[in-house]
Amino acid sequence: MAERFAELFAGIPDQWITFIIGMLPVVELRGAIPWALAATDLTTQSAVFWAVFGNAIPIVPVLLLLEPVTNLLRKIKFFDRFFNWLFERTRRRGKKVIEKYKVVGLAMFVGIPLPGTGIWTGAVAALVFGIKFRYALPALVAGMLFAGTMVTLASLGVIGFIKVIL
Repeated sequence: MAERFAELFAGIPDQWITFIIGMLPVVELRGAIPWALAATDLTTQSAVFWAVFGNAIPIVPVLLLLEPVTNLLRKIKFFDRFFNWLFERTRRRGKKVIEKYKVVGLAMFVGIPLPGTGIWTGAVAALVFGIKFRYALPALVAGMLFAGTMVTLASLGVIGFIKVIL
């Protein structure tokens, strides 16, 4: 599987691969930074820059288009069920922190560097909890930057440990 992935991206600069991984839902910068630090010759600063840049690109379109696209797709039964599941799951996962702390809670939710708490889920949470664009955008950016910092520190620690034991 890894070989096929490598073949697919052969010839594409590591910066752009890091950028693309950072844009992907679920993976986001939580996968882009460790990949770039472990599998490329990018400097730490370059790896973080490209991962954060890629992760930041979808924020504005997702925040602006999520509600209209959701409303349009809900006319199809399959998508209606999917969005009901997604919104309920997001409501359950973010209820304690976002409902209590609103915008700061949204930043905290996105800043937790765990799968499923990135900017994509944060944008869904902003919609579910009724947080307006002008408040959601800085909260998502702040959470993304905090998560990027934590992921970078953790990745450097793990990579350093592996180098020591090898």
